Amino acid sequence: MKRWSLASRIVSGTLIIVLGALVILSILVAAFTRYEVTERLDNSLQEVAERLEFVISELDRTGPGSATPGGQIAQLPGVSRRTLAYQIASTGGRLEVRSQNAPETLFVPRLKSGFYNIPLFRVYVVPSASGHHYILVGEPTFHRNEAVRRAILISVLPMVVFFPAILLLVRWRVRRAMRPLTSLQQEIRSRGGSNLAPVPPLDLPEELVAIHSAVNLLLERLKMALSTERAFATNAAHELRNPVGALLAQVQVLRNFLVGSDYEERATIILQQARRIGRMMEKLLQLSRATSGIALTGSMFDLVPVIRFLAEELKREKGRAIELSGLSHLMIRGDMDATGILFRNLLENAVLHGSSAHPVSVIVTPDYEVLIYNDCEPLTSEVLRDMEKPFVRGKTDAEGSGLGMAIARQISQQLHADMTVSSPIPGTARGVLVTVRLRVSEIKECIRTDQKL
Repeated sequence: MKRWSLASRIVSGTLIIVLGALVILSILVAAFTRYEVTERLDNSLQEVAERLEFVISELDRTGPGSATPGGQIAQLPGVSRRTLAYQIASTGGRLEVRSQNAPETLFVPRLKSGFYNIPLFRVYVVPSASGHHYILVGEPTFHRNEAVRRAILISVLPMVVFFPAILLLVRWRVRRAMRPLTSLQQEIRSRGGSNLAPVPPLDLPEELVAIHSAVNLLLERLKMALSTERAFATNAAHELRNPVGALLAQVQVLRNFLVGSDYEERATIILQQARRIGRMMEKLLQLSRATSGIALTGSMFDLVPVIRFLAEELKREKGRAIELSGLSHLMIRGDMDATGILFRNLLENAVLHGSSAHPVSVIVTPDYEVLIYNDCEPLTSEVLRDMEKPFVRGKTDAEGSGLGMAIARQISQQLHADMTVSSPIPGTARGVLVTVRLRVSEIKECIRTDQKL
């Protein structure tokens, strides 16, 4: 789903309203301008008709005009196609006098007072004061339309020109108003497992004060919950390991006393179950520490010596060799104990469920990947899907609690590492490949931060 920006929505919504208002205003201004210009030009036609009354009075004194077809023509210099044209006709419809740009026939066939629109002129017809003649004044239609267009353009063009300025001003004002929200967003984004400090006081509007308080309250509760979980894990490890260790020691001593007796087998069973309880307790403590966010904090450390130490430890405990190759050093950020728990579980799973005929192989690549190979029968898609669920085990006789992969998944997520499990190994028909891919960008950022410090 495409995400949207609050600032973009406010800007676009405001601009749509402003643009809509400008369009409506432009239409109203254009209509009002057209009306006013048309009225003013019509007044000009009426004024010209009034001035022609002097010509009418001269015609009345001299009697009927010339019978020249098309009437007498008044020759004036500077007449153009934009100049007003006029005609003077008798009441009988005979054209007596006309301007040189007026047609040889009457503008309108019926002589009646008023305004008329014909193809090339807008005509005003009015009778003379004596009542013996009609005055017809016409204005070229193209000139009138041109005047109206120019007047509308002068009225509307400033609105169009200033719209980009309005756009920039609205964007600037909205972004300025959104700065407190952006500051709050950056502060919240910087919070995480390694930074649960409350958001400092900000210059926030009233609508964001409640969010600021709620976030600080949530951070405080989260910090308290994580502290409680970590304290529980620490105390439980201390309180449970000692009794279980003492129980194992006592059972081993008791078994030594019962060697060769009928109770030796029972003592052996008790010893095995006590060891199983110890392993289960250890896994539960690891799961508790993983879910409490143990890997969310930490500093830079070298991962390769940690893996090497775990490989040697498992070799001593299980008697299985683990081959380590690739890089000799790989600096990452995280909790060393949590990272050790992660790879301890992955290596232990590979040793327990892999074939004894082939050693477990671990490769540390320059691409910040740790590859763990073990040979076994290929796993089905159902087993791969469920193997990371707590207490879920595949069809195997190997000892285990079903918690190893669940613990590894929890810690890998807190380390922001991608962990994938593939079976069979690509290019083969057997085995399991576990890939732990560390995020390079975060590692480099952490290295730069440590260098600055």
